[in-house]
Amino acid sequence: MAGPLKTLKVLDFTTLLPGPYATVYLADMGARVLKIASSTRPDMASLVPPYLDDTNLSFATAFLGRGKRCLALNLKDGRAVRIVHQLIKEYDIIVEQFRPGVMAKLGLDYESLKKTNPALIYCSLSGYGQTGPLKERAGHDINYLARSGLMSYSGRRDSGPSLMGMQIADVASGSHNAIIGILAAVVHRLATGEGQCIDISMTDGCVAFNALVGSSVLAGETAPGREEFLLNGGTLYDFYETADGRHLSFGGLEPHFFSAFCEAIGRPDLVAGGPAPQNASAVKEEVREILRSRSLDEWMSIFNGPDACVEPVLTLDEVLVDPHVVQRGLVVDVRLPRGGTVRQLANPLKFSRTPPEYGMAGVQAGTHTREVLRELGYADSQIDEFDKTGLFS
Repeated sequence: MAGPLKTLKVLDFTTLLPGPYATVYLADMGARVLKIASSTRPDMASLVPPYLDDTNLSFATAFLGRGKRCLALNLKDGRAVRIVHQLIKEYDIIVEQFRPGVMAKLGLDYESLKKTNPALIYCSLSGYGQTGPLKERAGHDINYLARSGLMSYSGRRDSGPSLMGMQIADVASGSHNAIIGILAAVVHRLATGEGQCIDISMTDGCVAFNALVGSSVLAGETAPGREEFLLNGGTLYDFYETADGRHLSFGGLEPHFFSAFCEAIGRPDLVAGGPAPQNASAVKEEVREILRSRSLDEWMSIFNGPDACVEPVLTLDEVLVDPHVVQRGLVVDVRLPRGGTVRQLANPLKFSRTPPEYGMAGVQAGTHTREVLRELGYADSQIDEFDKTGLFS
């Protein structure tokens, strides 16, 4: 059975991580995604090793391009603009990730394209949004996190903010909000026939992530510093090192979870103080010493029974073979264009009727150029001429 988004057709002008990650999710759920790329200016993801066998196809491209076809176009060429106008009669959702104003200079902005298709849904994904004093400013994930306020109370008191191993602003804010916005606009279009423009800012999304602390500050409370809040290390809710240099996590804030934790580490006397005792720093150091007395495996054997919200900090190698991850189907084999398969992370959404379906792994830029142009009615002789005269570069 085809995925739940089988009726959607998406034109993808994005590069790097946020946009491609959003559109690969849409493709997994059945949307037909056509990526517009340059054959001479490679996306950074295509340059990230390792590569598949003897090809120049990176594993990142194979994942981020999963289930998508790819058309190469030089968007500065007027003929490319005409082709896009032809495409949006059918591909009536656009996702673009250029700096504000770039698509307008190319004649590919929402106001220009909606004249061809008023039902067009046009999603612009950027660091700071399409309006405001920072709209043209360059940035990356770390910058959006910094400007959002999240890093002012994240990290350690003595060492300051710390980096995460994944791109929170790019993916959790940018990619996911783009998906939400697009699907909400689709629902609106189904009811009214109207298309619209969607402005997704990764910084905006990160500002909204200040859900608990932001609500308190807006109510007049003082913003917490690092390790001064219930969930940022100001209580026993934290990571703890074990004897073998590994770490475990403790998140048992509720009384019954905290009581089970204290019993398991042999300190039932700590129950009365709760997970946020007045002398939290001193109590936490006692707990650290206790947890450093045994290996991670020993502690996880002890916590196998009690319901105490304790889990190990696993390496990614451990995660990918973890029985829970395997049973949940979070790693899948995806077909390669030349035959065979490649292991990839699965789409995490679970549907009872329309589960995700995985198309071919991502391909090199321009792989489907001739195929797509033929579908638009161009003859091979015209396509050959386009190639000779730089339309695909």
